[in-house]
Amino acid sequence: MLLNLDQAGWIITGAVFIWLAGLSWLVYRNLTHYRRLTAGVTKKDLKTVLEKLLTGAEKEEGRVDELIKQLEKVEKDGAFHIQKIGLVRFNPFADTGGDQSFTLALLNGEDSGFVISSLHSRESTRFYAKPVKKGKGSDYELSTEEKRAIKKAKKIK
Repeated sequence: MLLNLDQAGWIITGAVFIWLAGLSWLVYRNLTHYRRLTAGVTKKDLKTVLEKLLTGAEKEEGRVDELIKQLEKVEKDGAFHIQKIGLVRFNPFADTGGDQSFTLALLNGEDSGFVISSLHSRESTRFYAKPVKKGKGSDYELSTEEKRAIKKAKKIK
């Protein structure tokens, strides 16, 4: 069944009305947003406000660059702080019980630092410290346990 001319007119009028209502809603929403952005700003002040925004953005960009430089310096300096720790407990003497002795390796980001060894016996406990450079003993020969402690510390990142 074909639509008569009167029904087609109503359908077209309804479609145009819906189309215009949708467009009106979009325009209203955009105008409301624009008014909120420019609230309290006159036509003469709008240029000033935009210039202030651009100036502020440039200042913030400079501050970000400064912060990046500071962060790089902190990271560079941090390479020389103790970052890696390795601990090995062991029993150096057959006549004592338990792992009362230990070796502690304290290394920086370049695997340099020192090891502290404690040898516990029935009569006394002795402590020894040895320097480490780039993961190797620099002035003194390292014991097996000290090498193990350094190896453990190197695994930490």
